[in-house]
Amino acid sequence: MNFGFLQDNSPRLPIIALLLLAGIYLLTGIGHDPWKTEDAIHIGIAHSFMTEGRWLFPRIAGEAWPHTAPLYHWVAALSGKLFGGLLEFHNAARLATTLFGALFLVSLAGAAHAFHGTHASRLAPLLAIGTVGLLLPFHEAQPAVAGLAFAALAWWGGALIATGRSWGGILLGAGIGLSFPAHGLVGLLMAVAVLPAPIFRRDWRSLAIALIIALPLLTAWPLKLAEQAPGLWTSWWQNEFAEATRARTLPSLHHLEQMTWAIWPVLPLAFWGAWIMRREGARLWFPLAGSLLGLGWYLSGSSRTLAMLPMLIPLTLLAAPGAERLRRGAANAFDWFGVMTFSFIAILIWLGASAQTLGWPTKIARNFDKLAPGHVAAYSLAALAFAAMVTLLWVLSARLPRAHWRAALRWAAGTLMMWALVTSLWLPWIEHYKSYRHVVQSLRAALPDDSGCIERNGIGPAQRALLDYYAAIRTLAPSAARNCTWRLSIGSKDRSVPAGWEEHWHGHRPSDRIERWYLDRRSD
Repeated sequence: MNFGFLQDNSPRLPIIALLLLAGIYLLTGIGHDPWKTEDAIHIGIAHSFMTEGRWLFPRIAGEAWPHTAPLYHWVAALSGKLFGGLLEFHNAARLATTLFGALFLVSLAGAAHAFHGTHASRLAPLLAIGTVGLLLPFHEAQPAVAGLAFAALAWWGGALIATGRSWGGILLGAGIGLSFPAHGLVGLLMAVAVLPAPIFRRDWRSLAIALIIALPLLTAWPLKLAEQAPGLWTSWWQNEFAEATRARTLPSLHHLEQMTWAIWPVLPLAFWGAWIMRREGARLWFPLAGSLLGLGWYLSGSSRTLAMLPMLIPLTLLAAPGAERLRRGAANAFDWFGVMTFSFIAILIWLGASAQTLGWPTKIARNFDKLAPGHVAAYSLAALAFAAMVTLLWVLSARLPRAHWRAALRWAAGTLMMWALVTSLWLPWIEHYKSYRHVVQSLRAALPDDSGCIERNGIGPAQRALLDYYAAIRTLAPSAARNCTWRLSIGSKDRSVPAGWEEHWHGHRPSDRIERWYLDRRSD
């Protein structure tokens, strides 16, 4: 009986189309200056690893940073060193995100294939690419992406075990073991959500293999750190444990608002997938349990987008069969909504590019000038050609055949087109708006070569990382500063010079109306 599902007699999604889409998605837009806050911090840590050679513990400008695990930064530092001759270090280091993003998409496809078959294995990566909340983390220096990748590897292994293939224990163990040095306890939470798979199957051999592989990977870095620097291990663990066990709160409206847009379009498809699989045992219960675990973690804690990552993998594994078995009316509505939404966004982005270069539309041009005064747009031929090409491909997507995968493919392609247009047409304006490069270089020029120590006041970790990265300037906390000649402060433009100091230099980003940098020299 035909119930109107589009998978009936659908052509198979060409694997080459999926690979090209994923490759362009992962590589587009990773070339930009370090952006405040997390991008700058993690670039700074990777840079410290490479330049200082102290690989055991993360540091920012020489000072220990006990708020992140080190595995991502090890890979980023090696990537920066390997490709540093071709790219600026921050862009080369950011290729680590591309690597882990590729591992995530492959592992997600593997888990979907083990649970649901070939069609779902090609839909799951498309749904992830189309997920709005992944767009920025997948294109900046972000260790959460490494945690997500290893968690997806664990889910791949768990899905294999749950469907009767014992060799999944190797992937399960590797994913669990590496998730902890990649992203701490949150990474481990994402990965162990599928650990009950071998217990449910009473596959003790797979469980033993997984534990034998996982335990050395889990404990290697903590044991080495505890042996060589017990104080640093204690500091890191106390911070990590406090973050994981901090007082949980009741969910707020902001949690729901954030979740609605950040996990779109996975969330509604996951509900449909759970309904159509309601009698299918492990294929439903493992992703459903993982989704509920991640949802509980998110709703009782921070409402940040990154806090939703623990539920993203299992939700996508529910959504893939839902996308595969959408009824024709729902699939057409989903497709139409994506086409209209991303076409409208593309028009706005092109209008913004016209406003920057031609001054038309006038009102939009004034808004661009107001947000980034002094910016002069100058597009390269390559950037314009790339933007035109992705726009043309989007228009030609109207010729895609009617198939169960068309709506998911078009949504992923729309997300990619939006990102590609922004990063090719608006990136110079965004850099002018967000980059600290020129402020730090101006400060470097104002400091004498023999400046000695510099006390800091109000300088956050991202600014400290950028000072060290761009100009090798390191500041001291007031408690550690002893009669420094110089003091670097961040304050408002109407600040008063403190007694005993005289202003030597001040600067700010052209777009920043609040944050001002001041370099004072001791006057007594």
